[in-house]
Amino acid sequence: MIHGDALRWGHSALTVDVGLGGDRPPRLLRVARPGDPEVPDASYEGLPLADVTLLGTGTGWSGPRFTGTALGARLRHRAHHATYGDDGWHRLTVELHDLDSGLTVFAEYSSPDGIPVLRSRVRLRNDGRAPVTVRAAGSLLLGGLPSPDVLDAHLARNDWLAECRWSTEPLRAAVPDFGRAVHEHDARAALRLTGRGSWPTDGHLAMGALTDRRNGRAWLWQVESAAGWSWDAGEAAGRTYVGLGGPSYDDHGWRQVLAPGGDFASEYAALALGDGFDGALAALTTYRRRIRRPHPDHERLPVVFNDYMNTLMGDPTTDKLLPLVDAAAEAGAEYFCVDAGWYDDEDGGWWDSVGAWQAAPRRFPGGIEEVLGRIRARGMVPGLWLEPEVVGVRSPVAAELPDAAFLRHDDGTRVAEQGRHQVDLTHPAARAHLDATVDRIVGAWGVGYLKLDYNITTTAPGLLDHSRAWRDWVSALLDRHPGLVIENCASGGMRMDGASLSVTQLQSTSDQQDPLRYPPIAAAAPTAVPPEQGAVWAYPQPEFTDTEIGFTVGTALLGRVHLSGHLDRMTERQLGLVREAVSVYKVIRVDLPGTVPFWPLGLPGWDDEWVALGLRAPGALGSLGATYVSVWRRGGAEELTLPLGHLPDYGARVEVLHAAGAGASAAWDGAGLRVRLPEVPGMLLARLTHVAGQPVPARDEPAAGAEAGGDVGRRDVDPGVDG
Repeated sequence: MIHGDALRWGHSALTVDVGLGGDRPPRLLRVARPGDPEVPDASYEGLPLADVTLLGTGTGWSGPRFTGTALGARLRHRAHHATYGDDGWHRLTVELHDLDSGLTVFAEYSSPDGIPVLRSRVRLRNDGRAPVTVRAAGSLLLGGLPSPDVLDAHLARNDWLAECRWSTEPLRAAVPDFGRAVHEHDARAALRLTGRGSWPTDGHLAMGALTDRRNGRAWLWQVESAAGWSWDAGEAAGRTYVGLGGPSYDDHGWRQVLAPGGDFASEYAALALGDGFDGALAALTTYRRRIRRPHPDHERLPVVFNDYMNTLMGDPTTDKLLPLVDAAAEAGAEYFCVDAGWYDDEDGGWWDSVGAWQAAPRRFPGGIEEVLGRIRARGMVPGLWLEPEVVGVRSPVAAELPDAAFLRHDDGTRVAEQGRHQVDLTHPAARAHLDATVDRIVGAWGVGYLKLDYNITTTAPGLLDHSRAWRDWVSALLDRHPGLVIENCASGGMRMDGASLSVTQLQSTSDQQDPLRYPPIAAAAPTAVPPEQGAVWAYPQPEFTDTEIGFTVGTALLGRVHLSGHLDRMTERQLGLVREAVSVYKVIRVDLPGTVPFWPLGLPGWDDEWVALGLRAPGALGSLGATYVSVWRRGGAEELTLPLGHLPDYGARVEVLHAAGAGASAAWDGAGLRVRLPEVPGMLLARLTHVAGQPVPARDEPAAGAEAGGDVGRRDVDPGVDG
């Protein structure tokens, strides 16, 4: 719909206003939910739909921001069209053109019906007579948000062993008010984050958010790139803008030459709207489920045992594995993955000699098929660890493949990082080598699960094309082997980006080996990955106390359980504790694929004594579904009340499904979920279901509690109706 020179597009959950203006570049005026406040006034001119930097044009002003390029101001509206497809997606394309360079720019927007998320990218086509070199192409540029004076910015540090650490600061701390009325210019300052290299989430998640302190409105975004990204939030015309994009020349050394007729598309970016961070994240979670490749694993959620973490640590042999296979089956595992080292036939050679991916005879005298057969005989699906994108410098494969099959520096030298070369999956020889490897492992060996790890990072040229080819290669594997399940890992969560998550079934959340440090990672992981894709380690050990066993296994119950630990050395009673926790997971996992996360205590801090994660399941016909809450105590007071504002005030039935520590209990007391964890460490998982028509007890009347005694995971207490 067009009003004057403005185009209005969207659906029941999203409204987008675009100014078309014949003598100005088209502008993105507003992205909002119907009924949202803060509509820019008539004097607001907006920012260009696209800002593109070409070699020789640069920016319209000096500064490392996404807004203000020379070319962006020259773009003019040529055409636009909107569609609504059978897939439930609304799409809008606005075509722009620059007469000077001959470049045609397509601003492409899409949104799933009924979900307040805008997906955006920019597509370029050289309709001129000479080549052009693109130095940057932003994916989304949005202005008109409220003033930095009223906004808080949220960003997530993401480091090896310490993933998903969110923090908040006033946007004004990064964008000072320098007196625009006096200087008549916008600030050059901006809050700016950049992810570099082939570990796109090493340092920070490719995400960010703004929230309005006055009314709680939130704008939450992700850049869907596995090859470098940037975002910045700053001030323009007294309002806040957000610019999102993939790799650029200045930040990543990326550039793209477009010959006449050539084209290029930027990485996707997504912007979610909601009431508060939790509301926007709920919308983004739903969107993530819509853009990913469909796979039965997203509904089945099988329990995976992996022999690596705090167990074999890259030293698997037949003798070590067979008892573990039997114990994992007894504990209730449904997949068994043999992790790193299975191909290493020399001590310590598994790092710089990888590439052929053949089982080591020294480790498996009877062949690896003996172990894989035992896994199948115990009713589990066998899996293997693989690091397909690297070839060790000592591997024969390094000499067999041509130089062009590897990423190379500008002078032609192969990339070498920590004794490994980086393959380039745009090259047919590299792809043929990996296709043959996987087809042998999956086809001849009958492996149904691949953990694809990636333990180096590089900033070499060609990284964007390789990352896109890697996703295409993964999709092709799944086309040939539809039952195959693929886990994405890069030293834990160093490649936990939206692009990779759209093609793989699981995502490793961390390599963290300390069970006391895992709760803030597990609790915050749903900010980056839907719960049913987030693999969380559970590595109980025979030397653990019952409480410690319950704590480490319980940490994984609202994600994807990745069992490890020396289960084969446990007593029958200890193994029974693990088995009972796994049984709880198998009961609740039917709900997890539809849940959206929330954080009753706010997003966890790394050193928080109490940590909590909630998942809300949808109900039938608009009714409230079950609410799951995991709570961890690592110190502090032994009792805490968690506010659960989405629950009606008439009460809830509380069931403690799993608990670690004597005296652990949870009850609904009218103000929220009252949790008591006398032991440190302690944790519990509670399920709340809603009981219509029940009165809320007076605050001075204790509510009946649901208590678990000293037995970890005990579920024989009838909690009754609390409240």
